[in-house]
Parts: sequence; structure tokens; C-alpha cells
Amino acid sequence: MKDDKLTDEFVNMIRRLVSDVQGAPYPGLGFEPEVYEIWYEHVQKNAQNCYEFLDEHFPLDSRDFEQTLQKMFK
Repeated sequence: MKDDKLTDEFVNMIRRLVSDVQGAPYPGLGFEPEVYEIWYEHVQKNAQNCYEFLDEHFPLDSRDFEQTLQKMFK
């Protein structure tokens, strides 16, 4: 039951983050830097929450991380 709750919580966090990213202000004519700053701070907060949640509940084994890095640089 705990895993279902964690999964639901994480899915909701990811949905909020994706929604934030999709709602990014377009820097065209009449662009207001204040709007971008507000959006950017909001997205950064949600991204950090997602990262901390992943790190806490789904930690990467350092060997897995090293193997992933090795694959990237082959």
C-alpha cells in the first residue's frame, strides 16, 4: 500500500511539473520579464521537489550511476 501512495504522489508531482513547463511564457513582443521570473521560480521549485522525492524514495545505487555514466561516454 505504501508503494501505491508513493507512486500516486510522484505522478502528481510530475504532472504539476509538466504542466508548469508547458505553460512557459513565450519571450515574444511585449514580453514581461516579471512574468518569466515568476514562472521560472515556480518551475524550479517543482523540479527541485521532484528531484528530492526521487532521491529520497528511489535512490540510485552508486554502481548503477557509474554504469550509466560509462554508457554515456562510450
